[in-house]
Amino acid sequence: MIRKATLEDLNAVWKIFHAVIQTEDTHVFYKNTPKEDLQKHWFATYMHTYVYEENGEILGSYFVKPNQIDLGSHIANAGYIVHPEAQGKGIGKKLCEHSLALAKEIGFIAMQFNIVVSTNKVAVAVWKKYGFEIIGTTPKGFKHPEFGFVDTYIMYKSLLDD
Repeated sequence: MIRKATLEDLNAVWKIFHAVIQTEDTHVFYKNTPKEDLQKHWFATYMHTYVYEENGEILGSYFVKPNQIDLGSHIANAGYIVHPEAQGKGIGKKLCEHSLALAKEIGFIAMQFNIVVSTNKVAVAVWKKYGFEIIGTTPKGFKHPEFGFVDTYIMYKSLLDD
């Protein structure tokens, strides 16, 4: 089940967030990002945060927010996490589908990801499957722990045609 997150979910989301960022290969956060920072990164008041819950356990989460302020606020941005032990079960796809529907419902005309790590082939493939296009590349935009500086993609999907 996907439901709106509350601050009571913060500890459960922290466990997932903390596990995901330990590899430092898919998100921009350092692996030692403190728990105190999670509220501003995932639960800020301008974010629409949701969790995926199964049998009383939170296994994933996403947020949707404006990509920019004011005159750029009609384009959504989003972030996703799935607990490493729950990956490969379709949770990320369900979160993506839910987030796209939500973004359209609340009035966004498109969704843009500003930094998709080029070496994260799974994410790039999932986003392409859901109609996102690579509209730009930032050379050496991410400091990968294994490959050094790698490119990042800006990926975009219109929500007007859905």
